[in-house]
Amino acid sequence: MQTTAIQANPKNSLLRADATQMLLAFAGLIALFIIFSLMSPIFFTFNNISGILLSTAVNGVLALGVTFIIITGGIDLSVGTVMTLSAVMSGMFITTWGFPIPVGVIGGLATGALAGFINGITIAKMKIPPFIATLGVMMIARGLSLVISEVKPIYFNDTPAFGQIAMGSLLGALWPTFSIPNAVLILFGAAIIASIILSKTVLGRYNIALGSNEEATRLSGVNVDGWKMAIYALGGTFSGLAGVLIASRLNSAQPALGAGYELDAIAAVVIGGTSLSGGEGTILGTIIGAFIISTLTNGLRILSVPQEWQMVVTGLIVILAVYADIIRRRK
Repeated sequence: MQTTAIQANPKNSLLRADATQMLLAFAGLIALFIIFSLMSPIFFTFNNISGILLSTAVNGVLALGVTFIIITGGIDLSVGTVMTLSAVMSGMFITTWGFPIPVGVIGGLATGALAGFINGITIAKMKIPPFIATLGVMMIARGLSLVISEVKPIYFNDTPAFGQIAMGSLLGALWPTFSIPNAVLILFGAAIIASIILSKTVLGRYNIALGSNEEATRLSGVNVDGWKMAIYALGGTFSGLAGVLIASRLNSAQPALGAGYELDAIAAVVIGGTSLSGGEGTILGTIIGAFIISTLTNGLRILSVPQEWQMVVTGLIVILAVYADIIRRRK
């Protein structure tokens, strides 16, 4: 006598859960657009939409790096100040030491990668909890930004081409009607690269495996510590890119900037469906989450809602997103 047991494929179930979460986030984004458009005619104009895209660029790039880290079940509180340190180092390379702009950009990216690698070492080798390790690096990066810059902004007035990295418009040169800043194109390009890394590479597969069951991954012969350091270094590289973007956008490196950016980045990742428990998440969901944060902030500002209430609303949305993830995991 033969019996046939039909079992659901866990991978397919995970994919369906991720798709459902992304659809809900996307529906929420569309709902925000409709509500704010009805409440204010200024909201749905090209200039305002372009402003939303530009304001999403820096936070979106930061959130891409945070996505990889949260998927492992970790956290990174240092992304905001590492972004600032990377911006300061780009400024030092270009304005103080006289290197070409490409070298300054690489210097900013390398600074972020090094900070992320240090996070990885303290977490993987020294076994310090991610919250404490990245909190320490956050404080170190903030202090170094102030020391290196001598507590003064670094301006790029003598290198106007640097400002074109974020604020120039390649699309505007080709199609003047669609003058979208380059920072937005860089965000989408970074998102495509991040998506390929997460879904098509060994690093991406081990990233998800670490978050799903780190001990089982270790017992299968994977160098868990090495891959964890690589993932944190990758997250730091995205922080370095965000540093270059914000320095180019402001045409200066502001050493006191950066505090609070990590909260917006983490909020974008959580709203986009990445589980704080680790093991699941998507780049597309993170981008949608980043746009939700920017759209909400922009819409509330247009409606003249005080900034403190904007923070209250964002916090409530993050709590609801985490609660929805908890309910989904129970089911």
